[in-house]
Amino acid sequence: MTIEVNIFSRNLKVTDNLTDQVYRKVSGLDRYLEDIVEARVDLASTNARSAEEREVVQITVKGKGFILRAEERSADIVTALNIATDTLQRRIKRYKGKRNQRWKQGIDGSEEIIEEIDELEKPVIARRKKFPLRPMDEWEAIEQMELLGHNSFFVFYNAQSESINVLYKRFDGSFGLIQPEVG
Repeated sequence: MTIEVNIFSRNLKVTDNLTDQVYRKVSGLDRYLEDIVEARVDLASTNARSAEEREVVQITVKGKGFILRAEERSADIVTALNIATDTLQRRIKRYKGKRNQRWKQGIDGSEEIIEEIDELEKPVIARRKKFPLRPMDEWEAIEQMELLGHNSFFVFYNAQSESINVLYKRFDGSFGLIQPEVG
C-alpha cells in the first residue's frame, strides 16, 4: 500500500530536490508499519533565537485507529527531516510493540522485544503537580494563561462545556482549544 504524502510549507521555498527527499523518506515508513494511509509533512522556517532551531519539520502519519507525530528542529531542513523520520520510526516501533503486546500477550518471545523497546524509550515523569480547577470561560482562561506567564498551554475547567479543556498557544500566536471526549 502506498502512503499519500501531503507537503505543506511556511516561510520556505520547497525545491524539487527537497520534495523528492520528503517523498522518499516518508513513503519508506510503511516498511515499519503497513497500516499507514496518509502522511502530512509540514516544513517551516522560523525566526527562532537559536540558529540550530530555525528549520522545523513536523510529520504526522495516520492509519486506521492511530495518529503518530514527530516534530524536529535543526539549522538545516534536510537534517530536521532526517531526525524527524528517525523519531517517527522509533515511535512506530513503540506503537507496534504495545499493540502486539496487547494482541499477542507475549506469544513467540515478542514480550522480550517489547520490554527492550519500552526500556529504551521509557519516559520519565520528573514532577507531579496538583492544583484546584476553578470554572471559567475560554476568554478568562486566555487571560489567566497570559497572567501566569504560561507560554505553551493552560488546563482549565470550562464552565460552558462543563469539562476539562486544554488551551494552547500555536506557533502563529493564535490559540487552540482541546476538548477531550471519552470515547
